[in-house]
Amino acid sequence: MIAIGEAARLTGLSVETIRYYEREGIVEKAGRTASGRRAYTEREISELRFIKRCRDLGFTIQDACALRELSKAPEQACRDAEDVATKHLDKVRSKIAALQRLEQALVELVQTCTEGAACPLLTALLNEPVVKDVISGH
Repeated sequence: MIAIGEAARLTGLSVETIRYYEREGIVEKAGRTASGRRAYTEREISELRFIKRCRDLGFTIQDACALRELSKAPEQACRDAEDVATKHLDKVRSKIAALQRLEQALVELVQTCTEGAACPLLTALLNEPVVKDVISGH
C-alpha cells in the first residue's frame, strides 16, 4: 500500500489535488489503513497518472473521466476516444489562432512606440478596444 505523499510523488500530482479528485468523485476514494491514513494500490496510482496525463494535454476533467471509462472497454473505444480528442484538438487550434491574432495586435502596438510626450501604445489602449476585438475575431 502506498501513502498519499508517495502517491503524489509517483503521479506528479499534489496531495491536495489527489484529495480534491477523491472528494469530487473523479477517482475512487483510497482505502484506509487501521490508523485512518489513505493507502493507494498500484491500480489507483495508474488511474491518477491517467487523469494527470489527460490534464497535461489540456483535456477537461470531464473528458479525462470519459477517456478513462473508454480505456476500460478498448475493443469499442477507439472511435469514441478519437472523437473526444478531435473536439479537444479543434478547441486547441482555435485558441492558437486567437493567440496569434493577439500576438499580431501586440506587435502592431509595440511598433507604434516612439519616444515623446504621448505614448501611442497607451493612447490606443485607452481609446480602442483593440485586444478584445482581436481575440474575438472582430
